[in-house]
Amino acid sequence: MGIIATIVSMELRGRTAVVTGGAVRVGRAISTALAREGAHVYIHYNRSAAPAEELRDEIIARGGVAAAGSADLSDPGRAHQLIRMAEDELGPVTVLVNSASGFPADSLEDVTLEGWRRTMDLTLGSPMFLIQAFAARVDADAQGAVVNVTDVKTMRPYREHLSYVLAKGGIDTLTRAAARSLAPRIRVNAVALGVILPPPGEGDEYVNALAEHLPLQRVGGPEVVGDTVVFLARNDFMTGEIVHLDGGAGLV
Repeated sequence: MGIIATIVSMELRGRTAVVTGGAVRVGRAISTALAREGAHVYIHYNRSAAPAEELRDEIIARGGVAAAGSADLSDPGRAHQLIRMAEDELGPVTVLVNSASGFPADSLEDVTLEGWRRTMDLTLGSPMFLIQAFAARVDADAQGAVVNVTDVKTMRPYREHLSYVLAKGGIDTLTRAAARSLAPRIRVNAVALGVILPPPGEGDEYVNALAEHLPLQRVGGPEVVGDTVVFLARNDFMTGEIVHLDGGAGLV
């Protein structure tokens, strides 16, 4: 006799969501999208205090609930502290979005041990320990969701961002490993970004040139990332998946 289950999307309204790197760029779009769905958003930042406070105030002005706090995630030991900070401000955390990362320019020829360790700690180590801290504090009878932000270049690596792309490759594996470890109580998925925004130091011309080679022939924009994170957080029959937002780049 088979098992028949009714699948209902996880309601985000009233849930506390932590978004690392949630004040700027893609992280800002994710924070905004979750707030639009009624989540209480804890906006993590490292040095972007002014954008974080501005976004917090914008969300509150629109009738939402938000708080902001700083933690230097280049030290993975701050992960447990960050989850506690969010709980103190907004209550039990049941949604975690790992968006913060660095984007150093290094290669196999010039990567240094110090740079390697710094990138691994921020981009892979802190997400791993944040998931650990998050899972330890989600109530046994609660439903939780983690969404990691990774990069489509883990499949076709950059030459000039070696430590970054290797750390993001670790995020891919972490997503699947954590999904197996934490099921069925907590779902873990990821969104892999393609041509979404210009990288730091580049302008629109840079990404527009890349977009010309995509089947969809356009830049994605950060809003599509926010919408996809909301989808992954809500869909309670999906875990261990990595959704590629690449404009069809994987087809060519």
